[in-house]
Amino acid sequence: MDASEPRRRRVLIVGGGFGGLKAAKSLRGVDVDVTIVDRENHHLFQPLLYQVATASLSPGSIAVPIRGVLGREPNVSVVLGEIVGADLERRRAKLRDGTELEYDWMIVACGARTSYFGHDEWAAHAHGLKDLRDAIRIRERVLLAFEEAERATDEATRRRLLTFVVVGGGPTGVEMAGAISELGRQVLVGDYKRIAPSDVRVLLVERADRVLTPFDRDLSYSAADQLRELGVELRFGTSVASVREGAIELVHDGVTETIAAEVVVWGAGVEPVPLAKALGVALDRRGRIRVDGSCAALGQAEVFAIGDVAAFVPEGETEALPGVAPVAMQQGRFVAEQIARDLRRLPRKTFRYVDKGIMATIGRSRAVVQGGVKLTGLLAWLAWCFIHVLYLIGFRNRFIVMFNWFWSYVTFKRGARLITARYDRAPDALPPPLAPRSSLPPPAPAASPSTSTNS
Repeated sequence: MDASEPRRRRVLIVGGGFGGLKAAKSLRGVDVDVTIVDRENHHLFQPLLYQVATASLSPGSIAVPIRGVLGREPNVSVVLGEIVGADLERRRAKLRDGTELEYDWMIVACGARTSYFGHDEWAAHAHGLKDLRDAIRIRERVLLAFEEAERATDEATRRRLLTFVVVGGGPTGVEMAGAISELGRQVLVGDYKRIAPSDVRVLLVERADRVLTPFDRDLSYSAADQLRELGVELRFGTSVASVREGAIELVHDGVTETIAAEVVVWGAGVEPVPLAKALGVALDRRGRIRVDGSCAALGQAEVFAIGDVAAFVPEGETEALPGVAPVAMQQGRFVAEQIARDLRRLPRKTFRYVDKGIMATIGRSRAVVQGGVKLTGLLAWLAWCFIHVLYLIGFRNRFIVMFNWFWSYVTFKRGARLITARYDRAPDALPPPLAPRSSLPPPAPAASPSTSTNS
C-alpha cells in the first residue's frame, strides 16, 4: 500500500458465536478489514447441544467451520486463537500465544461459560453443557452407565448407574432432563435385556418453586406436567450442598439428602469468560461488561460488547437482556451499523431489542412457546422445530437435522449412540444368566425430599 494512502480501519471480533458471525456478515461492503478470532474453529449451534449429549444428533449436525461460513466475505479473515487481554489505550488485543492484533473497533462476543457459583471443584463430577466436548462427555457417561447397569450384579450399584440428576430448571435443564428420560425409557431399554423403563430415574433439581421462571406461570406449570409425563422427578426449593463422584447432596427445607447418581448434569447458571474481567472495563455484579445504549463498554467507545458477555439494560428496565441467540444476533447487526455510522461521522443510535418470544422443548411432541401466542404440546414442539432449523447455518445441516428428527420420531431410534472413550473397567463379577425383566427386583422408591436418606 502506498504510504500516502490512508490505512483501512480494522474491526476485531472476539468470538464466532451468533453475535460475532452476525456482526462479521453485517460488515460486508463496509470499508473496514475484519478479523474474527475464536479458540474453536467452528460455530456451534448451542440450542441443540443437548441433543448431541443425548445421542439424537451427531456433533457435525450442529457445528460448521467458521472459515466455511465467512470464507466468501472479501474483507473478513479468521484467526484460530484465544484473546486473553487488551491494551485499550494502544488498541491492541493480546492472544494467548503472545502475539498482538491491532484494531480500531473491537466487538467482544465471546459468550459465557458454566458457573458453579464458587464451587469449581464440582466441575469434575457435575458436567456443564457449553461446547461439543461437554456434550460428547455427557453422552458417553450416559451410554456407559447403561452398559455397566446391564452387567451389574449388585442392586444398589445398578440403581446408582441408572439414576441421573440434572441441576437447574431453565431451558437447558428442562431439555436435558426430558431428553435423558426419553432416551432411557423409550430408546435404550429396548436394546438392553436386563433394564426396564421403570429402572431409569431422572431428577430435575431447581431452587425456585417452578421450572422455566422466565415463562408465564401457566406455561411453566404445563412444562412441569409434561416432564412428569416423561417420568422426571421434580425437586423444587432444593439446592445443591456438594457433588462428588457417584453422588450429589441436596438440601430442602434444611434437610440434607444424598442421591447416589452416576451422571450429574449442571445447567444451573453461566458466567462471562475471564476475558471480560481482563479487559479492565466496568462490570456488573455478575461479571458482565456494562454497556451504554449503543452497546459500547462504558467509557470505551471503541469497544463493543454483545450477547452473553454484555449487560445491556434497556431504557426504563432494571434487568439486563437475557443471554439468548436472538439478542446476540440483533446486537451483532446493530453494532456493525454503528461502526459504519462512525466511518461516516454520524451519531450512534440506541439499540432496541425486538422480542420475538421464548420457547423450550421438553421431549417428543412436548414443548412450550411464549410470544405473540402461547402454545404447549405438539403445536409448540412443531414451532420449536421450525424455528431451530431456520436458525441453523447451511442447507446440509438443516437437512440432516430434519431427517434425524423425522427418523427418531417415526422409529424411536437414535443413531448417534457412539462411545469413543476407551472402556476398560472390569466388572466385579460376570452377570448372572439372562433373566426376564419381570424377575428383576423392583426399583427403590423415590426418597422424600423432607427426609435424609441415601438412595
